[in-house]
Amino acid sequence: MRPLVSTEWLAQNIEDPQLRILECSVNLRSGPEGYTPASMRQIWADDHIPNSAYADLTFDLSDPRSDLRFTMPTAERFTSAMEDLGVGTGTRVVLYDRRFTMWATRVWWMLKTFGFDNCAVLDGGWTSWVADGFATTSDPAPTRASTTFHAEPRPELIADLERTKAALNDGTCIINALSGSNHDGTDASYGRRGHLPGAGNVYAVDLLDPESHRYLPIDQLAELLGDATRTSGPIITYCGGGIAATSDAFVLSALLGKDDVSVYDGSLSEWLLDPNRPLEV
Repeated sequence: MRPLVSTEWLAQNIEDPQLRILECSVNLRSGPEGYTPASMRQIWADDHIPNSAYADLTFDLSDPRSDLRFTMPTAERFTSAMEDLGVGTGTRVVLYDRRFTMWATRVWWMLKTFGFDNCAVLDGGWTSWVADGFATTSDPAPTRASTTFHAEPRPELIADLERTKAALNDGTCIINALSGSNHDGTDASYGRRGHLPGAGNVYAVDLLDPESHRYLPIDQLAELLGDATRTSGPIITYCGGGIAATSDAFVLSALLGKDDVSVYDGSLSEWLLDPNRPLEV
């Protein structure tokens, strides 16, 4: 399955009995202690793409044992969540969200990490679906036949803390997917100013057209990602909690063909737990 599908393609295939459409949106509420994630299940229930279901990154698709938000779940937990959504052998999946596609790419990356390749991201997500005049509904998620999800983990797609520490000194290309103001230290939303030493900066939001939320043309994406598209070595993307980083990783791996890309799952939320871990401004 192509990794990026258009709204027109989804409209033409929306009645396919083997197609699973999942909304992955999460609301980040700003407060005095930073951003607090909240499920958007009720917003999905009120109005969504027909034949879709809601994939909840705030609970079902994260590890409840972790003190960090959005930590990758165990294979068993992910398998259970996917089977509840009707995802498994013989199905294909299209993912969308309502905010710059990074929640959809997070679930796309998770599916790939657990060995499921028949998945795609909806280019432009909810924004383009509505703007293009396609129908929406408040109907409940369709009942799906039971299926079996076979998790075959690919640990190389996730960078843990130790791998990221090593990357500071082994020539790995590190990319910060947060804003320029976070990268240069102007914005200290995560408690300390700056970025991982040696990291470059490609803001995940800048990969998209600001109005349609579709990804930019391939040549513009390649220009934005610069030297990362020309390196033959490994690439690690990171952000605040492993969400925006997956959009950079998606573009690099799925659209630009880089084959050694991983996402630092803990990102700054984990890195900053130890005040001795270095940052640059």
